[in-house]
Amino acid sequence: MLIEKKDWLATTNDPELQEKVREKIAVLQLFEKEIPAVFVVHDLTDFSVVYMSERGLNELQVNLEDIRLPNDEYHAKFFNEEDARIYVPKILGLIERNNSDELVSYFQQVRTAHNEDWVWHLSSTKIFLRNKDGKPLLTITMAVKVETEHPMASKVGRLLEEYNFLQRHIEIFETLTRREKEILKMMALGINSCEIAEKLHISEATANTHRRNIRNKIQAQNIYDITRFAQAFDLI
Repeated sequence: MLIEKKDWLATTNDPELQEKVREKIAVLQLFEKEIPAVFVVHDLTDFSVVYMSERGLNELQVNLEDIRLPNDEYHAKFFNEEDARIYVPKILGLIERNNSDELVSYFQQVRTAHNEDWVWHLSSTKIFLRNKDGKPLLTITMAVKVETEHPMASKVGRLLEEYNFLQRHIEIFETLTRREKEILKMMALGINSCEIAEKLHISEATANTHRRNIRNKIQAQNIYDITRFAQAFDLI
């Protein structure tokens, strides 16, 4: 069933823009049920949800009025803030470049209104409609659920965890000297102080001092912490 005659853009009373939005969503509704994905249309003036396909509303267990919340409330309720740090800049870049043929793809975690468990989705976003000045007015996002049994879901989770670890520790990494990064790499590879001293032509006491200072800087308690830190910053 096509949408009712109503205002879809809360941020404008322009009847011409309202009619364009109505037409675009009406076309979307004609085929959305035939595609195994969720469609979401956002108003870029305030990033509010203008429209969500029936499949999406069913997955979130809400109706359209439930998700017409201020942007921060909507995202806090349904989306994981940690992975949002990755894809939000990509979407903002898409809007700034304003290229009709461009889209951005990303993984995001979503949960229903009544469930605390996160579910991975692969999403793609592109500009859906521009205003009279040619500036982006709406974006459309297509999201496909990644089944939890699929190995990709766990891989994406690990990548996101590593990315968040990197973001939390980037300032610490930047305090390490070139020599300390070199020694940190060796530590992660299991090279002992004697071997480090020989490779770098320093005394074993100096190598031990470097190792101790590195452990203190990165707050490492064991070899796992050292290896994880070195992997996050591509030292190994």
